[in-house]
Amino acid sequence: MMRRCCRVSAAIGVLACAADPPYLSPSAVVADKAGKTLCVAERTAKQVAVFSVAAGKVEKFYALPDLPSGLAISPEGSRLYVTGASPVGKVYVLALPSGEVVKAIPVGHTPVSPVVSPDGKVLYVCNQFSNTVSVIELAAGKETAVIRVPREPADAALTPDGERLLVANLLPAGPANVDYVAARVSIIDTGSRKLVKDVSLPNGSTAVQSICLSPDGRYAYAVHIQAHFQLVTIQLDRGWMNTNALSVIDVGKQSLVNTVVLDDKDLGAANPWDVACTGDGRYLVVSHAGTHELSVIDRAALHARLEKRIGVGIAPERRSSFQTALPPPDFRLLVGLRARVKLEGNGPRGLATVGRKVYVAEYFSDSLGVAELGPGAKGSARSLPLGASRPMTIGRRGEMLFHDASRSFQQWQSCSTCHTGEGRVDGLNWDLLNDGVFNPKNTKSLLLAHETPPSMISGVRDRAETAVRAGFKFILFAPRPEAEAEAVDAYLKSLQPVPSPYLVNGRLSAALRQPHARIQRHERAEENGLADSSHRPLPEFYSDSRNSASSSISCCVNREVTP
Repeated sequence: MMRRCCRVSAAIGVLACAADPPYLSPSAVVADKAGKTLCVAERTAKQVAVFSVAAGKVEKFYALPDLPSGLAISPEGSRLYVTGASPVGKVYVLALPSGEVVKAIPVGHTPVSPVVSPDGKVLYVCNQFSNTVSVIELAAGKETAVIRVPREPADAALTPDGERLLVANLLPAGPANVDYVAARVSIIDTGSRKLVKDVSLPNGSTAVQSICLSPDGRYAYAVHIQAHFQLVTIQLDRGWMNTNALSVIDVGKQSLVNTVVLDDKDLGAANPWDVACTGDGRYLVVSHAGTHELSVIDRAALHARLEKRIGVGIAPERRSSFQTALPPPDFRLLVGLRARVKLEGNGPRGLATVGRKVYVAEYFSDSLGVAELGPGAKGSARSLPLGASRPMTIGRRGEMLFHDASRSFQQWQSCSTCHTGEGRVDGLNWDLLNDGVFNPKNTKSLLLAHETPPSMISGVRDRAETAVRAGFKFILFAPRPEAEAEAVDAYLKSLQPVPSPYLVNGRLSAALRQPHARIQRHERAEENGLADSSHRPLPEFYSDSRNSASSSISCCVNREVTP
């Protein structure tokens, strides 16, 4: 379904180095209404592959000017909508089957996850770094409304009647130094085009990569990480630091039903990336980008089991695993209800279900995984190449290792678990052992970390190379060969900043330049002995107490993303 900066005047995102070879990097998949053709977004190749289900191969490509980050097909099948992951975001409208780009519609910063209304008249687009959802009238071919959501909308799903849009916000918003820190799912009324409620996920919820709906629209399902940030990071056993979760939301009641741990007690299912419900509603399918597998869950049986637990214990929206007096994760909930299907490819991301099959984009192996669903399925999958095999550069290998949880103890987490989205942040404070205990601090972006020693937020590592190797040992609890550490170094060094959404053409907006000008005038007056420094005016940009200790980029760009 998808997807940073040193200074306020720089950036918050990263893009792959332009010198990288033309890997395909399939990241999103959508099927046509008949289930005969799949469109696959090949991110780093800047193209969409058209895959024939019957032939089992790619038949043609549609070239694009930007990195494709999301796909949607119009109800009648004549148009393909592709979001281009660019700071100056656009939605490309392609005519089918020719693939001709007939229109490019401007939207926000780094658009993802286009969702088309059931009548085909309206398109909704998540603008990840603008923290907004664009509403596009397709007949007019332009954005007609913008709806603000909490933080980094990463995915969206529309109810079958088109009346409610549910938006998965990737990261928590607000302060990170409080007891309850969690990402939220926003519910938007499409008639009024207003946000009606934010449903909080359990404490520690972050990296909410995807959301889907049941065929009847009654329930929504969001996959995410549930971090246990209250604990000192002394181990990984039984999800001590992070568990991987599926949250169930009652759409009508606009409330959280329950959150289910996707891990087994001694084997993590790290980095859930996408979730989809089969057309008949029988199964939920989750792709796990960190452990290269699928979870296939009996949906009806899951709800039957959850029904027995409603009203028992603590309200689910306040539940936080491992916090004092609260129960640990219940690893038994999916026993007998879920099959873990190992994939041949590496880095599964977006997926699509077609009848009794599921197709999944395998990012690092440039392939499309396919697995059978249902009682007759053998629990195995095969991988279909989307193009010619390419040798891995050291940087590409480092990127793969950075996202690979199979190299951690019991597969609980990868580097990208805490550094979500190309080395960025998870929106949480953690208490690491490298500088003592009981002093939690923000997770930092890794952009430019190798160029700005020392490393870690308190500077306890002399350089980023040291921090990478210590991370393998003390965060993944699985020391790795030096060659792997060098590859991760190469990947992190390749990350490049992209323009900040809080600037206008690379400069502070007029609204922000005005208070900064007041400060400069006051400083000049101080120098001339005409003003008291204790009464220096502060710009509104820094005066919001909600953000003074926050990991939110909206008002603390410099604090969060400076390596």
